[in-house]
Amino acid sequence: MKVIIAVEPTKPDIYSYSVAELEEIVVSRFNQPKFRGKQIFQWLYKGISAFQEMSNLPQEFRDRLEREFRFGHLSLIKKHISQDQTEKYLVACADHHRIEIVKMEYHHGISACLSTQVGCKMHCAFCASGKDGFFRNLTAAEMIEQILFIQAQTKKRVASVVLMGSGEPLDNFEEVSKFFQLVHDEDGLNLGYRHITLSTCGIVPKIADLAQLNIPITLAISLHAPTDEIRSILVPINRKYPIKQLLQACHDYVAVTKRRITFEYSLIQNINDSPKMAEKLAYLLQNLLCHVNLIPVNSTLADFSATKTSNVQEFQKILQSHGVNATIRRTLGDDINAACGQLKCSFNDRQVN
Repeated sequence: MKVIIAVEPTKPDIYSYSVAELEEIVVSRFNQPKFRGKQIFQWLYKGISAFQEMSNLPQEFRDRLEREFRFGHLSLIKKHISQDQTEKYLVACADHHRIEIVKMEYHHGISACLSTQVGCKMHCAFCASGKDGFFRNLTAAEMIEQILFIQAQTKKRVASVVLMGSGEPLDNFEEVSKFFQLVHDEDGLNLGYRHITLSTCGIVPKIADLAQLNIPITLAISLHAPTDEIRSILVPINRKYPIKQLLQACHDYVAVTKRRITFEYSLIQNINDSPKMAEKLAYLLQNLLCHVNLIPVNSTLADFSATKTSNVQEFQKILQSHGVNATIRRTLGDDINAACGQLKCSFNDRQVN
């Protein structure tokens, strides 16, 4: 067994920079024409892994770039393939922290489920991601590199992204915001904002900050209960930002962005799956532009059982009878622990077998 000690990389990751930042760097630091910045940026998204592959840059300039920057990369440790062809990758970052990434395939193309943190601080009761604690935020570059990793593995373009892996995206707001800018750039991955979903457990002030960005991503709220008593057990952040505050933030978000919000609701047997709970949820969400994703809770270390299929269907009917749009989410990757709430960082013991 080999023990790896995490060492912080000394050179900055070239994927960290926007076109404008690279243009400023090539002029001020390297005394190169401004257009070289865009050339570098465009090369980064063509599947290359070394500065020497940037064939339209002068050789001396490539050598200097190589000395002063590094290509961020994720190293594959383990790959799991589900019966439904969902793929989960355990990868190591440059400093040897581990994260998990999931590739899902739909009729419209490949969707990438990305992590935004190593571990998580939120400690939601049914989620495995925070069980081993919180280690650090991921950078915007490392989020970009997760997409590039999946594209390299599959030889296909990623068509949509969900920030639903390990971590709470709004707890890493600055880097996630930069990720939006980088992933949307037409000279890079050119991913439309409407093909990006951000899932949060409900950090109210950051929902307001996200609204001010006013970009047409899909906001998904992990609600999971219609009462503060139950939600505070399942989603501890509710003790700081209770349901009334959260829903007001959602109303404000819709008013600014005009975008429909998705509420994720994991149904847990004998806890939040009763018809009475469905009635309470319908009352909460009336007059709000929203959609509810009903998810039979996936197995984790938590001692919860998924509700019966008949209960899920009845819950859906009750919501719909009150005018609340609701669907039952198709679960992918459950057999390889790649479904909602199952990603984790239990490999962060710095050991690789």
